[in-house]
Amino acid sequence: MTTSLILACLWALAANLLAAMPSRDNHWRRAYGLIAVGVPLLGYVTYQNGPWVGLLVLMAGMSVLRWPLVYVTRWMRRRVRRGAP
Repeated sequence: MTTSLILACLWALAANLLAAMPSRDNHWRRAYGLIAVGVPLLGYVTYQNGPWVGLLVLMAGMSVLRWPLVYVTRWMRRRVRRGAP
C-alpha cells in the first residue's frame, strides 16, 4: 500500500471520528479543514496511484462530505439559472 493511500485512510478515519464528536456549528469548521487537507491529498493519491484510484478516493471523500457538496451544487444551480434568459 502506498503512502498516499495510507494517508487517505487516515483522513477517512479522522473524518469519521470528527463526525462522531458533538459540534455547535454542525461540523462546518471541521468540514472546511477536511476539505483543505483532502484536496491536496486527492492530488497526491491520483499522482501516485493513477486516475482510477483517484476517482475512487474522490467518491469516498464525496460520501463523507456530502452536505458541503449538496450546498455547492445548489449554489451553482442558482448561479446558472440567474444567467439563463
